[in-house]
Amino acid sequence: MAQRSAFLRSFARHWLKPVTLLLLVLPFVWIASQWGLLLAGMDNDLGFEPVAATHHLLGQTALRILLISLAVTPFRDITRWAPILQVRRRIGLAAFWYALLHLLAYFGADLFFSLSALWEDIVERTYITFGMAALALLVPLAVTSFNSMIRRLGAQRWQRLHMLVYPLAILAVTHHFFAEKGLQPGPLVHAGILALLLGWRLWTRWIPALTSRFTAIAKG
Repeated sequence: MAQRSAFLRSFARHWLKPVTLLLLVLPFVWIASQWGLLLAGMDNDLGFEPVAATHHLLGQTALRILLISLAVTPFRDITRWAPILQVRRRIGLAAFWYALLHLLAYFGADLFFSLSALWEDIVERTYITFGMAALALLVPLAVTSFNSMIRRLGAQRWQRLHMLVYPLAILAVTHHFFAEKGLQPGPLVHAGILALLLGWRLWTRWIPALTSRFTAIAKG
């Protein structure tokens, strides 16, 4: 037990951040390698529509990393391994960058950087509306995910701002659901994972906090 604790402390101190960064970069490296194979005229896994496959992969990667960022706190609660919180903001930032690449791939390759076409899609296509709303909420979270911004905003204001991650996650899952044709398992799996993560917070944090507040009001 002591050896395991010592290993975990050493891993957290020396390897947790670089390993996390490596894992977060791997999807981008894989996509870039597939494009390298494609441009070289070699076999690749992007299929017959490589552009569509690319921005779909980027979007799904962004969503999955966002869900992983939401899973950090439950993981800490269950395992009692606090160092995992050191990489939560790094994971959230990776979700932002993949979401931004997802938008750029769609905006550039599908719309040829036409702002009017983008606005038309936002207004007329439900899944684009949800996706852009999710990205709009993700921007202030990414901008304030640095220690200097936490000091500037103050801990309480920063925590209130980052509560936006919950409606953001719901919008992102809804975007994926409407983007798929027909009832596909992927969006349902993502929705189920999000429901579990939000349910955990509801049961362990929000309900006890509300109960405590109402009890204090009743006694006061």
